[in-house]
Amino acid sequence: GHIGENLLAPTLIAYGTEEQRRRHLPPIARGETLWCQGYSEPGAGSDLAGIRTTATPDGTGGYTVTGQKIWTSLAQDADWCFVLARTEPGSTRHHGLSFLLVEMDQPGRIEVRPIRQMTGTSEFNEVFFDGARAAEAVGGEGNGWAVAMGLLALERGVSTLAQQIGFVQELNEVIAAARATGAAEDPVLRARLVRQWAELVTMRRHALRTLGTPGDPGAPSVAKLLWGGWHQRLGELAVEVRGEAGTVGPQPWSPEQPYELNPAQHLFLFTRADTIYGGSDEIQRNIIAERVLGLPREPR
Repeated sequence: GHIGENLLAPTLIAYGTEEQRRRHLPPIARGETLWCQGYSEPGAGSDLAGIRTTATPDGTGGYTVTGQKIWTSLAQDADWCFVLARTEPGSTRHHGLSFLLVEMDQPGRIEVRPIRQMTGTSEFNEVFFDGARAAEAVGGEGNGWAVAMGLLALERGVSTLAQQIGFVQELNEVIAAARATGAAEDPVLRARLVRQWAELVTMRRHALRTLGTPGDPGAPSVAKLLWGGWHQRLGELAVEVRGEAGTVGPQPWSPEQPYELNPAQHLFLFTRADTIYGGSDEIQRNIIAERVLGLPREPR
């Protein structure tokens, strides 16, 4: 429920109407509805302002959505999707966009195609909207860019307070494995484990401190840079502390199940994406350089 609980819910509190909050927040809090995020497209990933998915008024106060999204996490399980779409014909870049709420159970109007990853699983998906109905826009029509950026600030920043519950569990499992295999006796590996712990404490304190400074343009980008690289290094350690066994899959092998990753291997492979999704490290450094430090904009 991370996407609904930690991304959409606080966004609705900040930008939604009272009716939208009453309708969607209780089932999110009860774990009854799962959400996915309809932002990236084949030609618009880190450059989100280039989206081409369109939505037109349907005459009932809602919208008809047509287009394609990609890298949509857990769309195959989601009940709802928040979709950034172009509602003003002829608009370009961040103008004329709206933040729409779309129910996923619309047979014939929404198709979800899983994307098989190197982990062997399919958390990411392609989603095709063919005249799908969106009942409402959050923040009003044409204000989608402001709402979308507000949500991304939450994703990159304070939402990591919830993610850190999982980070703590993963770190503890890596430390336990290091003790069990004897890897913790290696002073270099032990120092790396201590550093992971210290950086996790630092990330939590940074997230707590920035809770009181909403609107700080650099804080979410700093947080994203911190946790993305940290999680990748944890994945590397998860495999390394297990030695040769860290590279071997479960037995017996079979053609029907050519390989199945254990949790450490899945962590290692999946975290390769941490410095890309949610805005790549390069994007975060540009935000800090241009909006906080006042450096010249990168040539386009």
